[in-house]
Amino acid sequence: MGFPSPNATAHPVKRNMNPTSYTLVAKALHWLMTALIAGMLVLGFYMADLPLSPEKLALYSWHKWVGVSVFLLVWLRLLWRITHRPPDYPASMSRITQGLAHMGHLGLYALMIAIPLTGWLMSSAKGFQTVWWGVWPIPDLLAKDKALGNTLQEVHEALNGLLVLLIGGHVAAALKHYFMDRDGILQRMLMH
Repeated sequence: MGFPSPNATAHPVKRNMNPTSYTLVAKALHWLMTALIAGMLVLGFYMADLPLSPEKLALYSWHKWVGVSVFLLVWLRLLWRITHRPPDYPASMSRITQGLAHMGHLGLYALMIAIPLTGWLMSSAKGFQTVWWGVWPIPDLLAKDKALGNTLQEVHEALNGLLVLLIGGHVAAALKHYFMDRDGILQRMLMH
């Protein structure tokens, strides 16, 4: 993805060359997207098994609207991340641990793009155009194809399962840094 390592020495932004915390914008985007994605996961798992009804269709609309919003926000977040140097990892973190953290972050970003995209493709293939917030029609990316729509639904669900696992690992690592390592990693992303 062309995403620089958090400890990269060359970075396009000259100011604040060694920050000790994430920027307020980075923190706000992180926590806003955390809330939106958590809500999307809960809503997605809840509505999947509901019988067809006006309530289910309304929930699907909300799910799609927020999904499009997450898709747009992740691009803003990536732009901010690329142009604003994050804090370095603590010296106490091994290179292997830093590499695992970097790969975990890349995986989360990739899924924040792939999941809404597969949802959009699935809706297109199933013949349900998305009208963002009930106002802006979003073009279908595929012609109607029920079999492809069902396959894309399976891919969408599998990617969400992978997202849950990565989020679980991300949260576990943050808690380990807070309670066991006490190295300030978690505090750098807290709003204060």
